[in-house]
Amino acid sequence: MRILVTGGCGFIGANFLLKYVPQMSDVQFMNIDALTYAGNPLSLQSIADLPNYQFARVNLADADSTNQVVQNFQPTHIAHFAAETHVDRSIKYPRDFLNSNIIGTFNLLEAARATWNENYEGKVFHHVSTDEVYGELGDTGLFEETTPYSPNSPYSASKASSDHLVRAWEHTYGLPTKITNCSNNYGPYQFPEKLIPVMSLNGLAGKPLPVYGKGANIRDWLFVGDHAEAIFKVMTEGKVGETYNIGGNAERTNLDVVHGICAAISELTNQSIDKVKEQITFVADRPGHDFRYAIDTTKIKNDLGWQPSQSFEEGLFQTVKWYAENPAWINAVQSGEYLQWIEEHYTNTSGVSSK
Repeated sequence: MRILVTGGCGFIGANFLLKYVPQMSDVQFMNIDALTYAGNPLSLQSIADLPNYQFARVNLADADSTNQVVQNFQPTHIAHFAAETHVDRSIKYPRDFLNSNIIGTFNLLEAARATWNENYEGKVFHHVSTDEVYGELGDTGLFEETTPYSPNSPYSASKASSDHLVRAWEHTYGLPTKITNCSNNYGPYQFPEKLIPVMSLNGLAGKPLPVYGKGANIRDWLFVGDHAEAIFKVMTEGKVGETYNIGGNAERTNLDVVHGICAAISELTNQSIDKVKEQITFVADRPGHDFRYAIDTTKIKNDLGWQPSQSFEEGLFQTVKWYAENPAWINAVQSGEYLQWIEEHYTNTSGVSSK
């Protein structure tokens, strides 16, 4: 196996690489990442010098660079994590999401098709997507793999578009593709713009905990380590041309999540939980805020024997604890130090393998 990972310096991709690069010393891994604001190579320092790991700074929106690195590496498997993912940012900067999630995916599909040249035996293009492509649910029901798409934000619309491209390349060109649609991920190394890291860091610092609306919006939460295992399971054992939904079986309102974070902070800092909860503030809801997402994981459980192993309560505590115990990573990200480090180390590595 030769596994090309896109967006491996991002949250989910980094956790995937941190898990499998040390485990699979006989497998070569190539990580390509544009190193935008949320791509942090500091997350991968522990594997950076391993002989089965390579890195190239590549923006998938650049077709020539994308094609060059795929041709040079000759992957057997592509795990496509790279994407702009923050809904709030997509509302403000929609063009960035179209360029990354749609054009980037198109360029990668074409690079894979050119490199494999219809020699598809043993090859897999695995596209990592989101449950947000399905729109929103009412108080009941679950997203299934056959749920019609109904995206409601520039982010989810761009991911829905990329899913359709992947399916079209499988149907039209025979490219061996697989798609997974996951629920909300949480865990270590998540860039501090999403709900759980924002609340964890603010809570630990004694700052306000800003909750949209009344905090009643519901999400299914998936620990990133469980997600990494599910992706590898689908990539290696799932059927070509199939979609698999990956969820954590852990529906919680946003306010429930914040209360859980408060409980973890209370335990970690020896404060009363009521004292920590005093930091909660309610702010105006964001435009087009979907009410509820929830995943039906029956297919991946029945077909591949996968189910999440991490309980939400334990996973949430371990996540808050990680943020409390890794101030150097946090400070580097928040100060912009890592962006300076990127420019110093990776300015001239586009399309070229680099440690």
